[in-house]
Amino acid sequence: MATGQEDFQMTLISTLLFLVLSSSCDAQLLSTCKLDSKYQLGDSLADTGNLIIENPMVACSRFPYGETFFNRPTGRCSNGLLMIDYVALEAGIPFLSPYLKNGSDFSHGVNFAVSGATAVSASCLAAKGVTSPITNSSLDVQLDWMSTFFSSAFHNDTADRSQKLKDALFLVGEIGENDYGYAFFQGKTTEEAKSYVPDVIEVISDAVRRVIKYGARRVVVPGIFARACLPIYLTLFKTNNTAAYDEFHCLKEYNDFTEYHNEHLKQVIEELRNENPDAVIVYADYYNAFEWLLRNGCFSRSACCGVGGEYNFDGARFCGSPSVQACPDPDRLVNWDGVHLTQRAYMLMAEWIIRDILPHLHCTA
Repeated sequence: MATGQEDFQMTLISTLLFLVLSSSCDAQLLSTCKLDSKYQLGDSLADTGNLIIENPMVACSRFPYGETFFNRPTGRCSNGLLMIDYVALEAGIPFLSPYLKNGSDFSHGVNFAVSGATAVSASCLAAKGVTSPITNSSLDVQLDWMSTFFSSAFHNDTADRSQKLKDALFLVGEIGENDYGYAFFQGKTTEEAKSYVPDVIEVISDAVRRVIKYGARRVVVPGIFARACLPIYLTLFKTNNTAAYDEFHCLKEYNDFTEYHNEHLKQVIEELRNENPDAVIVYADYYNAFEWLLRNGCFSRSACCGVGGEYNFDGARFCGSPSVQACPDPDRLVNWDGVHLTQRAYMLMAEWIIRDILPHLHCTA
């Protein structure tokens, strides 16, 4: 159970980190938005501890996760901070505590994201012959948590809730990658997975409608980044066909699929904007943010924390397993554990994304 002292320490840490980072990135770019809270839905790109409370035995509950910044595992699937932490810093908001962490200070928002989560429910995936192996806390479950939290926090007072959420930022995702990734890892083809896209997009669009109904006025909806550049894809789908790889040695077929998803997501965001003229709904382009890293030389194909194979990745001996060590300087690599990125990669992506979405958030100085 969290203590008030732990929450104070986390707030102090986030304040000190902002002071440290201010020399490398413009101070609080999001300050013009005057945000006072943030509410996060999603998967391992955003989870700050919900999965390790659900299942304390998962890999990211063990060292060396968290080694670079916290010097201990926090449930973040990286060596340190995630993109959402940098968004919080740029907005002047403390790091978000996970919803499942009892006794936390939720006065500046809540993180409902769960590592391994899917957009559609586990039962919906099972009907397609796909198993969700890590968690059943899909997007609809996270939204139910959000509803429960708001009912308690605002005592079912809709007017009070709307007033207090008018300066909040809602992030619906990134979500959906695991729906497809689990399908691919369980033998489905990209053509088969295309039939899942309408369901995934519908669940995400319904989530946006739901948070707007709760009172959200600024909603950010991220797309999926080029996951087929990561060691897990490069290892599982390795081929001798050189034409299967792009200029960055990423698997073209799977990244083309990701762009297919993202295009459909952008189309539905346009529809949502038309439906909700009083809300600001912004697409966060994770795909091009990650590609920017690649084009600027910030890329290596190997995982920092891993063992074996061409890419320092073995799914049977994952980071956090006994005798699996991390590289001495994670800042030099993009890949952390073969599935997730390093703190520095997330920092650089967050800077790119914040600069990209800021003009569309309609903030005034």
